Amino acid sequence: MLMRTQTQTPADAPLAADLSDYCLDVARRARAASVELASLSGATKNAWLRGSAALLRGEQAGLIEANQLDLDAAPGFGLTEAAVDRLRLTPERIESIAASLEAVAGQSEPIGEVIASTVRPNGLRIDKVRVPLGVVLFIYESRPNVTADAAAICVKAGSAVILRGGKEAAHSSRAIVELLGQAAAEHGLPEDAVQLVSTTDRAAVGELLKLSELIDVAIPRGGEGLIRRVAAEARMPVIKHYDGNCHVYLDASADPEVAERVVVNSKCHRLGVCNAAESLIFHADCAAELAPRIGRALGKNNIEVRGDARVCELVDGAAEATDEDLGAEYLGPVISAVVVGSLDEAIAHINRYGSHHTDAIVTRDLAAAQRFTQRVDSAAVVVNASTRFNDGGEFGLGAEIGISTDKFHARGPCGVTELTSYKYVVHGSGQIRG
Repeated sequence: MLMRTQTQTPADAPLAADLSDYCLDVARRARAASVELASLSGATKNAWLRGSAALLRGEQAGLIEANQLDLDAAPGFGLTEAAVDRLRLTPERIESIAASLEAVAGQSEPIGEVIASTVRPNGLRIDKVRVPLGVVLFIYESRPNVTADAAAICVKAGSAVILRGGKEAAHSSRAIVELLGQAAAEHGLPEDAVQLVSTTDRAAVGELLKLSELIDVAIPRGGEGLIRRVAAEARMPVIKHYDGNCHVYLDASADPEVAERVVVNSKCHRLGVCNAAESLIFHADCAAELAPRIGRALGKNNIEVRGDARVCELVDGAAEATDEDLGAEYLGPVISAVVVGSLDEAIAHINRYGSHHTDAIVTRDLAAAQRFTQRVDSAAVVVNASTRFNDGGEFGLGAEIGISTDKFHARGPCGVTELTSYKYVVHGSGQIRG
C-alpha cells in the first residue's frame, strides 16, 4: 500500500468551506493507522526506514530539483539568509538525512519494552510497558530535512504523524514524503502512517488543533510566533520550546584556548539554529584577558558584540547592550556579552534571561562546574564544550523531532523514546481484591 502523500498543489487544496471536513478526515485516517502501527513489528519499521534512506540517496537529483523551486520562491516569502540556509538541500545534507533514518533504524525497538516489573505479595506481576503516544501533529517551518526526521521518529515510536510543513519548503517536503511512500509500498506500512497536509492555508492548523479526540500531541518547530500560536490554540498537550537564548559562561579559571574555541563554535558554527550561543558571560577575574581575545575571534567571523559597560571597555567596536539584547535570540551575527562578579551571579543572569534551552560553562574548577550544572535550570547544561551539541544526533538519538524546554512530557532533544508513553500490564492467576 502506498503511504498517503497528499501531493496536491495549493491550488488543488481544499476550499475553505471544506477545510474542516478535510482536516477531520486526515485525523481519522491517522487514528486508524496508529492502531495498526502500535502492533507493527520492529523489523517492518526498520525495513521501511532503511528502504527510505536508500531511495533518498538514489533520488538526490530529483530532491535538489524540487528544493530549487523552494529556493527560487524564498525571496517572495521574505526569508532571511539564515532561513534560506535551513531550507537548502545539498548532496551532503541529503546524505545526512539518509544516515539519520538509518541511525533511527539501528536503535532498539521501544514499543513493548518492559520498563519495570514487580511481583506483589499476592502473586500479581505488574509490568510497566512502553507504548506509542498514538497520533502526533507536527507543525514546522522551512526545514525539509525535518520532514524525514519527524516521519522516522514517529513511525519508529509506533505513532502515526500528520506533517504540516511551511509553504516555504512545500516542494521539498512533498518530494521527500513521496519517496517515503514508495518505501512504504514495499514494506507494508499502514497507508496513512505519514500524511503531509496538502493545503498551505493557515486555518488548517487551527482546525487540526481542535481535534483532541483524534490527535494525542502537537509538536511545533519553528519561530516563536508559530510555537506560541500552537500553544495557545491546541486542545491537546504540546511539546515545545519558544526560543533558544543559549549562554556560554567563561569562569574565572577558564582555559583561554578552550574558551575561544567553545565560544566561536557555539556562536559561529551555524547562526540560525536554536542551540547557537546568543549570550556570553565573563567572570570579572578573567574578563581583562579573555574579553579582548574573544572579541577579536568573533570579529573575524563578522559577529557584532553588544555588551555592558565593562565589555564595551574591553572589546573594540562593541556596542552598548539593552536589557532586550540580554534576552534576545538573534539567529544572526550578533551576540550579547556581560561581565559578572561571581559564579552565582552568572547563574542568576542565565536563569533570568535564558530560555532554559542550552547553557555552557568553561572552567577548570570542578566545584564550579558542579554548582553550575545543578543550579542552571535548562534542558541541557554543558561543561567545557559547545552549546551546538544539544542535538538528537549528537546525543545518540539518531534524529530528533525537536528540542523541548518543557518539563512535561519530555525535556531536551526528543527522539524515539521521548515520543512514547507507558501503560501497566497486570498478570494474575485468579486473584481478587478483598
